[in-house]
Amino acid sequence: MTNGRAERDWPLIIQGGMGVGVSGWPLARAVAMTGQLGVVSGVALDTLLARRLQLGDPGGDIRRALASFPSSDVSEQILSRYFVEGGLDPGQPFRLVERLSLEPTQQAVDLIVAANFVEIFLAKEGHDGLVGVNYLEKIQMATPAAAYGAMLAGVDYVLVGAGIPAELPGLLDALAAGRAGEISVDVVGAGVARHTVGVRPAFVSGSTHELRRPTFLAIVASHVLASYLAREARTRPDGFVVEGPVAGGHNAPPRGQYSFDEEGQPVYGARDVVDLEKLAALGLPYWLAGAYARRDLLQSALLAGAVGIQVGSAFALSEESGFDATLKRAFIQGALSGKLHVRTDALASPTGFPFKVADLAGTVAEPEVYAQRRRVCEAGYLRVPYSKPDGEVGYRCPAEPAAAYVRKGGKLEETAERRCVCNGLIAAIGLGQRYRDGAVEPPLATIGQDLSFLPGLLGDGRDSYKAADVVAYLLQE
Repeated sequence: MTNGRAERDWPLIIQGGMGVGVSGWPLARAVAMTGQLGVVSGVALDTLLARRLQLGDPGGDIRRALASFPSSDVSEQILSRYFVEGGLDPGQPFRLVERLSLEPTQQAVDLIVAANFVEIFLAKEGHDGLVGVNYLEKIQMATPAAAYGAMLAGVDYVLVGAGIPAELPGLLDALAAGRAGEISVDVVGAGVARHTVGVRPAFVSGSTHELRRPTFLAIVASHVLASYLAREARTRPDGFVVEGPVAGGHNAPPRGQYSFDEEGQPVYGARDVVDLEKLAALGLPYWLAGAYARRDLLQSALLAGAVGIQVGSAFALSEESGFDATLKRAFIQGALSGKLHVRTDALASPTGFPFKVADLAGTVAEPEVYAQRRRVCEAGYLRVPYSKPDGEVGYRCPAEPAAAYVRKGGKLEETAERRCVCNGLIAAIGLGQRYRDGAVEPPLATIGQDLSFLPGLLGDGRDSYKAADVVAYLLQE
């Protein structure tokens, strides 16, 4: 038993929590209704909620969810600040939300909590299936408030990767018990000084109000990290998602010394292959991910001791995903024609992690689009806190204007070829910033390298498919 769920109850398929808004509530809800685990991306939900409200909230979904948020005062404040009846005029810039920091205003915290509540509320609406949320460990300053908002809406699973999520079990335990929860925040140059960010439960009656504690899955790329997390109760997750280097988005860097192929992609070798025997010896359930979107590979994963698989790209190209429709068509047409190129870019992401970039026209993957884009850091989710000479904490990102980054103590060479992942991924779901000079934020498109599932999902002359079709394809006899 883990978190009250028997082994036979583990989902066979976990839908990946991809990008910013690609795995939105419509996709997670569609997957959950098939009996598998639907997962929303928990990244930048405060920005997405604010921009959708500024577009007039077509369909009224956000306002319906906010009406169920435990604090009507917070809901009203958010609507007053961001909702625009009928939507902004075309070309009018979006009002920005407060960027993450170690000392956020209460308004910023409330927005993060409410945005995560809204996404999970909508994903769980009208069915009793399982819904999870995926967070990036590197976006530490948002995690406590985000997790609390998701738990207020009854989230079933929390998945965290792109780092070492050692403090997540303790955070979830504290929030479930109605206590304040916090995690450490990495601050460059801080030495032994510990910096934290936390959230104090509110919006519920009584300071000891308990919430259901979600199942926690750590996303790992090595049995070494899994062993480290599993060795103590305070860091032990309820299970693992083991993600290979062909998966979309951020990838773990190769272990050991970097080497590159003729395209400049990092080369993964034998040390990057997860030892499944050692992983199984930990006694925790695990799912395999990265190019597993086939029925025979699901069976292979089960024979290898996994309880199932995580699938991302197949769901990312389904009708319910949040990808901009033009990008989605370009992905599908490019893959079917054999012309789509997806590369592992070692420089694109300001995090320093390798990042899958799809070379699609009109995106910042094109050198000319990248060169023409004005460098600006508005969303700032990947900004890194650093210690200033006077002991104060500042924030910088290699993708921000180079002069600003250098002024903050960064090295000029670290800015070369960096893409603004935050702005680019937001633009990839059709919510890119519109600037007063008429420019529109260009998208950054990411997807996994294995799209061999497409012919099987697009039979009978179809040019699109639903999330339920993916599940049926994977479970077909």
